[in-house]
Amino acid sequence: MSEPVLPAGWPAMSIAQAHALLTQPGTPLETEELEIRGVRTKVWKHLPPSLRAVVEASRAHGEKIFLVYEDERVSFEAFHRAVAAFARELAAQGVGKGDRVAVIMRNLPEWVVAFYAAASLGAIVTPLNAWWTGPELEYGLTDSGTKVAVMDAERYERMKEHFANCPDLVRVYVSRLGDEEVAHPYITPLEKVLGGANDWAALPDQALPAADIGPEDDATIFYTSGTTGKPKGALATQRGVNTNILTAAAASARNFLRKGEAPPAPDPNAPQRSALISVPFFHVTGCFAVLNPTLFAGGKLVMMHKWDVIRAFELIERERIMLAGGVPTIAWQLIEHPARKDFDLSSLESVSYGGAPSAPELVRRLRETFPKSQPGQGWGMTETCATVTSNGAEDYINRPDSCGPAAAVAEIQIRDPVDGKTVLPPGEVGELWSFGPMNCKLYWNKPEATATTFVDGWVRTGDLARMDEEGFCFIIDRAKDMLIRGGENIYCVEVENVLYDHPAVMDAAVVGVPHRTLGEEPAAVVTLKPGAEATEDELRAHVAERLAAFKVPVAIRFWNETLPRNPNGKILKNELKKLFEEAAA
Repeated sequence: MSEPVLPAGWPAMSIAQAHALLTQPGTPLETEELEIRGVRTKVWKHLPPSLRAVVEASRAHGEKIFLVYEDERVSFEAFHRAVAAFARELAAQGVGKGDRVAVIMRNLPEWVVAFYAAASLGAIVTPLNAWWTGPELEYGLTDSGTKVAVMDAERYERMKEHFANCPDLVRVYVSRLGDEEVAHPYITPLEKVLGGANDWAALPDQALPAADIGPEDDATIFYTSGTTGKPKGALATQRGVNTNILTAAAASARNFLRKGEAPPAPDPNAPQRSALISVPFFHVTGCFAVLNPTLFAGGKLVMMHKWDVIRAFELIERERIMLAGGVPTIAWQLIEHPARKDFDLSSLESVSYGGAPSAPELVRRLRETFPKSQPGQGWGMTETCATVTSNGAEDYINRPDSCGPAAAVAEIQIRDPVDGKTVLPPGEVGELWSFGPMNCKLYWNKPEATATTFVDGWVRTGDLARMDEEGFCFIIDRAKDMLIRGGENIYCVEVENVLYDHPAVMDAAVVGVPHRTLGEEPAAVVTLKPGAEATEDELRAHVAERLAAFKVPVAIRFWNETLPRNPNGKILKNELKKLFEEAAA
């Protein structure tokens, strides 16, 4: 890769100096220290106190368009009316503070309404992964004790036979059912309450139902896979979710200070910021790092039914999209697709991503392809409510293999992975720990896992990393047995357990194999029981029946004896990866 081209005199100040300037008293990004769950914690002083407060503030954006989906366009005013109407409906069903309300659908305007309507009541919103199978969704509903679920027609079809196994569920709202008749007493078509998205502007002007919600109150449960094979629900607070709003603003302002420039003052006459959302709302990146800040700031969010690069080009041109990205896979496709030259993509100002490892080459290619666009990436996880570190503009160009320094309200440390306490010096590889107001409280119903991961306000991430002298973080590997396919976490043990359930399988191991745009994909090595037979296609189909499609191994190799293990009995997965490296050679 060629040497980065950086402005003369850059950087004008250190990260610490920039953070000190940004957070000083009297500024919008001022910080203060509070005691949170018994631990002194630095927080954004002027943060909206709750998701309800974000909804209330967003109404000031009036008739500006907030949500775009196909031929549906929803203004901020229409959105507020829909949220108020559905919040009143939920309240009439007995939903109140602390009740769990699940949202299970692809990115649709009604996903956003359901999320904020429930949040406005102080309910704990529980978005479930739309790619999960029926049994996986049933687990999420029963583990969380969900009272009301809101889903689209596809998820409804997948869930029909599982409702009887969800004893806490008292009401299900289904969107976009079409002409299908619903006879079940507790299932209601969502359109009977709200109408279609283009009808929301005609809903009555109503206030949100009364609710008393504070910054430390529970807000959401987002599920993340665990090394036990069962997903764990990470419980976040109102402050944890909203912290992303000012963390993102501060990261952008820091880029200007590093160049020696004053961050631009808010301009009420500036064009509306527009973003293409191509990652799911049911992940913290889509919900906390994109959706919530966009609602608060009055931006326009353009949704796609599913990712398609040609459709993305069309929407960038039609809607004058300024912000795009999500995961490195998407950035690569925006660069490399031959149809790119047929569209006007000049509005793009930023292509950013996280959620999967990205090659330093990606920065160079983005700068060549979209000269006006500033690339950026960051690091976070479900347990940290998305963003902890950010790397953008010249900092990213200079350190393309870093996910950036911690936010001004956050702290990261590299600790000895064995004792979990000794803080290692710059340059040494250890386990990444994260501290700050964005961290989740606990894992729902899992006290032992909570005690292991959430320690005195810190999150033990399981990622292996190093930091340089200025605090820039470099992710090296994952200590947990996990791989990331295009932003989707795949815990190997979950797939292995399904393979072990096949009557012909005696031994199984899942490994990550490199993929240029997805980062990595799952592959498996299995040993069959003596005398048993199974084909690769049969085993892949067996997994596909039980797990989401992105978890199905792309290839399966057969090993004629017990899989190689170390003296402690742990499978030597590095040895197994060589099988796939040899095949690719």
